[in-house]
Amino acid sequence: MTDFSDRQGPALSRRGLIGAGLGAAVLTAAGAGTAQARVPSGGNGAGSAGRRAVAFLAAAMDAYPEQGPVRLAQSYTDQAGLFSTAFTYDNGLAILALLAARTPDAHARAVALGDALLYAQAHDPAHDDGRLRQAYNVGPYTFYDGTPQPEGFVRADGTANVGTQFGFTGTAVGDMAWAGIALATLARRTGKRRFRDGAVRIGEWIERNGRTDDEPLGGYKFGVDGSGAKLPFTSTEHNTDLVGLFGRLARLTGDRVWRERRAHARAFVERMWEADGGFFYTGTNDGVTVNRSPIPEDTQTWTYLALDARSRARSLDWAARHLAVTDHAGRPNSTVPAGQSYAGVTFSSASLLADEDRPIADGQPKPDRNGVWFEGTAHLALCLRDRHGRGDAARARRLLDSIERAQDRLGDGQTVGGRALPARSGVVSATSPIDTGFGFGYYPYRHLGATAWYVMAAERFNPLSA
Repeated sequence: MTDFSDRQGPALSRRGLIGAGLGAAVLTAAGAGTAQARVPSGGNGAGSAGRRAVAFLAAAMDAYPEQGPVRLAQSYTDQAGLFSTAFTYDNGLAILALLAARTPDAHARAVALGDALLYAQAHDPAHDDGRLRQAYNVGPYTFYDGTPQPEGFVRADGTANVGTQFGFTGTAVGDMAWAGIALATLARRTGKRRFRDGAVRIGEWIERNGRTDDEPLGGYKFGVDGSGAKLPFTSTEHNTDLVGLFGRLARLTGDRVWRERRAHARAFVERMWEADGGFFYTGTNDGVTVNRSPIPEDTQTWTYLALDARSRARSLDWAARHLAVTDHAGRPNSTVPAGQSYAGVTFSSASLLADEDRPIADGQPKPDRNGVWFEGTAHLALCLRDRHGRGDAARARRLLDSIERAQDRLGDGQTVGGRALPARSGVVSATSPIDTGFGFGYYPYRHLGATAWYVMAAERFNPLSA
């Protein structure tokens, strides 16, 4: 596959945009050592592929053993150009995937990542209000300008090493929600009060900083940028995440205030439903006008997982039909090796219309309109397995087969922290470069988030159910 490691800059993840001042683009369109954790086959198709996926999650945790036991997992392989960046969102997913694996060492790893999120929450260099940043550095590296970054996740002064080099310093409501969901799930699994308290602090921060009651569409705003300024956008995806988080907090604490907050987030999501088309819009920039384009995949799948509303299950059919792609070497700008083909879904309606003659962004490659986004492909597979309508099981199996073949064949030779990965482990975020239509792209690098979603889909684990 093509290696883009000689680019002038990194392949930015959606989860790293706000701190870099790109939040508007998102909504305008929206212990060290060899890993031993495994996923049991459980008769659900995970098997060897699932074990190798969990081995990747473990390797991403263990890439910097000299930095000590308090650690987050690096989000992308080194070749993505983001160095040791650990996105909060990805680590929340990794916790949930490890809990879905249901093995003793996977459970211990989930606890370790949960404690690292609590450490970041308690040792922020500038705030003591329960927030988490978009991303952290978890190992030393030398930045593009030659500046050495010698510290790992825990800095010499004891503070958490926020990802300032890429501007990943903001706090997004969606990222916080996924961290809160992970901590709340840990609290239920372990009975440990510290995880419940951390999840509640996250929920309270979101309530204080995100809630809006004075706009027609309501809901919870996007979050704050690195300077602490509130962002005006309201995201369907984020409010869907909050339906999941607040529902878990209601059940965990018994406090009915979380039910009211869940209802507030859900009301916004419901206002984004397009009944004629059978899909959800991405959100709003101003709290008044609905953004009607692009239409992303995750607002179709996550809403199904969170809302428990069969009347909205048509959104899955919309995603499966309107965002379906097949990538192969004959496609313009495809990086899939000759003789291979992968099917799934792309990121959004705009991805299908990307200009294949222009780079996604300065210093980035040209996009492939048929690039498969494996994170979303796993979302959809999980939803179809849950819905279990006519043909759903077969469709889900085909999607999972595509992901598993990609884990076998794509991303070979990539590293984390300079260390070789276990053989055939980890799922690339995309088969080929994808222009999301929201101001950033996805690229063919093994990814913590995509791998975690695959594990959850293989294990039929719904992370958004209360």
